[in-house]
Amino acid sequence: MTSSPYFLQKSQRMLTRNMTKAVRTNMSAPSAKQQTAAVLKQKAQQIVKAECDHDVNRSKILGERHHRSTKLKTAVSQAHQTQAHPTEETGNVQVRPRRKSIKVEYDSTAGTRDKELQDRNNPKKSQWEPQDWIKQLDNIREMRKNKDAPVDQMGAGKCFDPRAAPQVIRYQVLISLMLSSQTKDEVTAAAMKKLQAHGLSVENIVQTDDKTLGELIYPVGFWKSKVKYMKQCSEILQQQYNGDIPDNVTDLVKLPGIGPKMAHLTMAIAWNTVSGIGVDTHVHRIANRLGWMKRETKTPEETRVGLEDWLPRDLWSEINWLLVGFGQQVCQPVYPRCSDCLNWDICSSANLKKTKGR
Repeated sequence: MTSSPYFLQKSQRMLTRNMTKAVRTNMSAPSAKQQTAAVLKQKAQQIVKAECDHDVNRSKILGERHHRSTKLKTAVSQAHQTQAHPTEETGNVQVRPRRKSIKVEYDSTAGTRDKELQDRNNPKKSQWEPQDWIKQLDNIREMRKNKDAPVDQMGAGKCFDPRAAPQVIRYQVLISLMLSSQTKDEVTAAAMKKLQAHGLSVENIVQTDDKTLGELIYPVGFWKSKVKYMKQCSEILQQQYNGDIPDNVTDLVKLPGIGPKMAHLTMAIAWNTVSGIGVDTHVHRIANRLGWMKRETKTPEETRVGLEDWLPRDLWSEINWLLVGFGQQVCQPVYPRCSDCLNWDICSSANLKKTKGR
């Protein structure tokens, strides 16, 4: 049976269409996954290549730096070791030794003065000082204006015989200060009167026996020890100072029974020279109560150093007299009279409830 031309043409068209579809399927582009994998592979190859190039360049740079550094160190070492000098030879090469450094020194005194002036004129570098201390000091002067404290009538500056020779007066000032330690002014003044009636001079005390001296100065504090100090001190003055007393703190404190406070007060009263602040228990106590110390001090000597660190020198001569009398009348060791004090509102200790002094 012969097929009609229509069916033959239709079969040819279908065959042609199927063949074309098969060819197109075989020749079609890769899938989306294959495309993504190809892109990632290409990028990874680029990154690896860039890192390799970077490592190569970095190695080259480090190598050049190391080469230059080694070359420079070698040149410097050779320069120090093989400098030529006309007077010293090493083989065929003259070697110049390294030059000695020159030390430049300046006048230390002038440098200190310049530094003091710079510190004084430099507002940023101000010296520490207590708050309200000027007002506190003025108030104490006002409370001491009557000069009616025991120290004003019977202190060491009042116990010597003004009719005696200057050398004897200085000796009596020294003895009165020695006796005043740990002793009230009234007791010291009474002992000084008995000594003066006996004859208070270096020669006479050296010749007086210990028993008699004890009877004359009793009941001053530690009177037995002070009898020994008086005898030993008088013998030293007779042998080494021709009956006079030393005119400096260094030698004064070497005498038996004489400490820094007594030495500075002796210089002020006997020699009319301000060498330092005389700090006794009154000055020590009041300076700490008023807050005049950077930190609380434990001994009078610590207080002296602390006061001299900031208090103007022209005030050193009066500070002992002011504070001792103030301590005897107002700022007493036990039960201070804060209600009668003009500094009650600017004193760091006035608001404290006290049953005992600090």
